[in-house]
Order: sequence, then structure tokens, then C-alpha cells
Amino acid sequence: MFCNQCQETVGNLGCTIGGVCGKKQVVADLQDLMIHTIRGVSYFQTLMREEGVNSRDANMVIMESLFATITNANFDRNRMIDFIQRANKVRDQLRSELEAKGHSFSDLPDHATWTFTTEDDAEEKSKTIGHLSIENEDIRSLSTLLLYGLKGIAAYTEHAFTLDFEDEAIFEFMNRSLLAYRDPDAEMDMLLGLVMECGEVGVKSMALIDKANTTKYGVPTPHSVKLGVGKRAGILISGHDLKDLEELLEQTKGTGVDIYTHGEMLPANYYPFFEKYDHLIGNYGGAWYKQTKDFDTFNGPALLTTNCLVPPPASYRDRVYTTGTVGFDGVNHIPDREVGKTKDFSTIIEHAKRCDPPQEIETGEIVGGFNHRTLWDLKDKIIGAVQSGKIKRFFVMAGCDGRHPSREYYTEFAKALPKEAVILTAGCAKYRYNKVITDDIDGIPRVIDAGQCNDSYSLALFAIKLAEELGVGINDLPITYNIAWYEQKAVLVLLALLHLGVKNIHLGPTLPAFVSPAVLDVLVEKFQLSPNSTVDEDIAKMMG
Repeated sequence: MFCNQCQETVGNLGCTIGGVCGKKQVVADLQDLMIHTIRGVSYFQTLMREEGVNSRDANMVIMESLFATITNANFDRNRMIDFIQRANKVRDQLRSELEAKGHSFSDLPDHATWTFTTEDDAEEKSKTIGHLSIENEDIRSLSTLLLYGLKGIAAYTEHAFTLDFEDEAIFEFMNRSLLAYRDPDAEMDMLLGLVMECGEVGVKSMALIDKANTTKYGVPTPHSVKLGVGKRAGILISGHDLKDLEELLEQTKGTGVDIYTHGEMLPANYYPFFEKYDHLIGNYGGAWYKQTKDFDTFNGPALLTTNCLVPPPASYRDRVYTTGTVGFDGVNHIPDREVGKTKDFSTIIEHAKRCDPPQEIETGEIVGGFNHRTLWDLKDKIIGAVQSGKIKRFFVMAGCDGRHPSREYYTEFAKALPKEAVILTAGCAKYRYNKVITDDIDGIPRVIDAGQCNDSYSLALFAIKLAEELGVGINDLPITYNIAWYEQKAVLVLLALLHLGVKNIHLGPTLPAFVSPAVLDVLVEKFQLSPNSTVDEDIAKMMG
């Protein structure tokens, strides 16, 4: 295997024996084959588009397959094989439909014909179609950057798709980019153009999920979320899928089972729609990687709705449930909802009734809920605070948290900021400081939480509108970007910021292993991208 898609990859080079995330070689190989297979779907879907026909099945299998390969999403070998066989079936159906329209095919590329037979054959095949099969380092770097951006787009598009919001232009870009990935004729300029376009489409995908979430659940409103526990048994829900939360809350009404959010599900508490559920108690625990402790002390079952799953130890494995694209060998899986129906959460609910109430691990409250609309309502107050000198600089510290000790940098950076600095955050990076910095400046919290990682869009949109309001460029605002990344959705957020023209982004705790020196030089020259240094050096430089 070879995998370098996350920030914690071995030696900042690549995982070759087993993934730091817990992914086994067979799963890594099968995921490479999933990408190969959906390239075949894209081949025929592109021809179908030329006929004026779009296949929803093709869009879905491409989107879900890409999402399932994101770090910490799916570790289940059998599910990987199912994805591949499903893609083979959709691909061959598209070919049959095209042949019925008069198309004839000869000398097709391998991804348009390869079909899964046995796992042994698949293992041999995977050696020829992975990243390292692209010999030119810079072409490989740009191709990989494009693929990881596509995975981020697929994740955000899937969230919106679940709520019946979709954009055909996003799927068209996925098709076109998948065909360019590993194209033997691909050149640097073409791939760089697609990478930049990926940032543009990333903005569209984040705007789409923002529209989907706020249309369905209302605009988030700033308020406090409880960190303590109740006296009844509960279910802990993690991930990003708000529809899963909605259906779980509906099915637990009157059952005596409470619901708690974890990790990236925390921002659900800020949507007006969910305020009517008095058994949504609050948030339990911290970022995704702390689930190995949080799930243990919670006592009840935990539901993983999207990526963020850590391989569960024996102590609580029987209490872990997955759904959607998430999977792990041997754990409980709740099937997808049938058309026109809700998911059936009865099994996890009955399990919760047999469990003890959660153990209290902390008390207090967290403040959040600053969607771009809410931030814009505060613009006059924010501008006034800046003009008076009460706020000297904003620091966008959005992105991911992770387990590597180097990430303590972000906690120490936040604590060392002067009292006139305000942090703008989104994603699980917030857990590094949202329980540490709790003061405000004239009622403006010093940690302004926009929500999930996809809500980084809110922070970017607010900056763009504020620059327009003040008649300056986005890089002339007193805003510094100090971003933490971990997985592929964060890669997409970075590309989206670059598309929006944001420069001087500081990225850490390490630069991506898949970016070659030559490609990095391009990013540094064009966008002044730079790595983190020490807390003291960076604060002195960024405040200046």
C-alpha cells in the first residue's frame, strides 16, 4: 500500500505497511481500485452528457465512493468490494445505454473495462493504478492534490444531496477531473488549472451545503451549549449528517433516551430546528481523536454518521454503530434509508436503554453558532471595535484537530494571543481553544465559531463582504489565516481560500506530504503559502 492523504502520514512521506489511521493494506488497495473504477463510470457518464442525458446513479456512486475513501471514514473490506462492484454495474449499464444509442467502442482505456473478480487479482491490479504509478513527481503531486480536493467536494456534496440539494455542474467537474487524474497525457498547466478550478467548485459545494442546512434547519443562532450530563441513558452522535440527527431525535422522543453531540456534530446545537427537542442535552467530549476516551466514559452507544471514526477498541466496540458511508469490520451498521422513508434507529435505541447514563467528564458551556448571516448582523459592532483599537486582528484558525503532539502549537498559539485578538474558527480545530478562551470584547466572543469544517465558507464569505463594505481587498483586512489541516476536506477548504484570492496562509502542523517541492514553489510564489514556525515567532510576525 501507499497512502499519503492525511497530515499524520508516517514520516510525512506515506504509510506503506498500515495506515496511522488504522487502515489496513487490503482496504487501502481496494480504495485505489474504487478510484480506478469510478474513473470508468466517469468515462461513460461524460459521453452520456454529450447525449444530453445525466445518470443520477452514476453521480451517486462517484460521490459516495470518493467520500468513502476519505481518512477515517470506512475501514470495512467488504464494503469496499461492494462499492467497486456497484460502480462496475453502473459503468456497464451506461455503456449498454450508449451502445443502444448507436455508439460502438474499441480500444477502451483500462478503467472503462476492468471488472472486480477476486481479491487476489484486485491486489495485483492495485499495484498498477495507485499514486506511485505516476512516475513524474510533479504530475503525481498535482494529480494527488486534485484527487484529494475531489474527495472533499464529494463529502460536502453528499451532505447537501441527503437534504435533496444538488448541482449538476459539481458532478460534471468530478467526472472531468477523475478522467484527468492519472491521464498519461496530462501536463502541469492543465492539472494546475484543474486544481484551481477545484477550489472554485469547492466554494460552490460549501455554498450548497450551507443553503441545504439553513433551508432545512434555519440559520444558526449564537448561544451556549451545555457540556454536562443528565441522569438518563443516552446516544452519542458524531460526524456531520444533520438529517441522521433529526431522524434519531424524532425516534427517541418519549423513549427515555437522551441524545448528545460529539466532535463535528456540536454545531447542530446552534440550528433553531433542533431547539424543540428537550432530550438533546448538549455536547459530550471533544474532537474526533478523543473518542477513544469519550466513547468509553459515555457508557451508551455511539453513532458515527460520516468520517471521523477511530478503530474502536474491544472495551466499547459493541457500542459503536456506523451508518451512511462509514464502516468498520465487525461493528453494527445501520442501513441507508429507503426512498421516501427514514432510517431505522430502533436497534441503537434499544441498546441505549440497556446502558448506564454517561459519566460526567466536564461541566460548563460552549458558545457558537456564528453563520455568515449572523456575523454580518454584527458587522457594525465589529467594525467599530476595530476602529477603536479594541480589536487589533482576527485570526482564522479553522480546520482540523488531530492527535499528533505538534498540534499543541494551536492551543499555545491561541493562549498567547493578545487580548485584542479574536479567533474565527470552524471545524474540529476549535476544540484546541474553545474551552480555554471564554472572554469577549464588548460582547464579541474572542472565539467565534462558525460551525463544521464546511462552514469555513461562512468565514470566507464574511471576509469578502466586509472587504467590499470597506472598499479594500480581502488581503487588506486585519485578518490572518493560521490553518490546521488533517484530511481531504481541509485540503478542499485550502483550495477554496486560494480560489477566493486569500494570500499569506500559514498551514500546519506540517505541509502536505503529497505536494512536491516544485508544486510547493508555485503555491508559495503565487499565494505566499508558508508553514508554521514557533508560537512566539509566528505571533510576532502575524500581529505585525
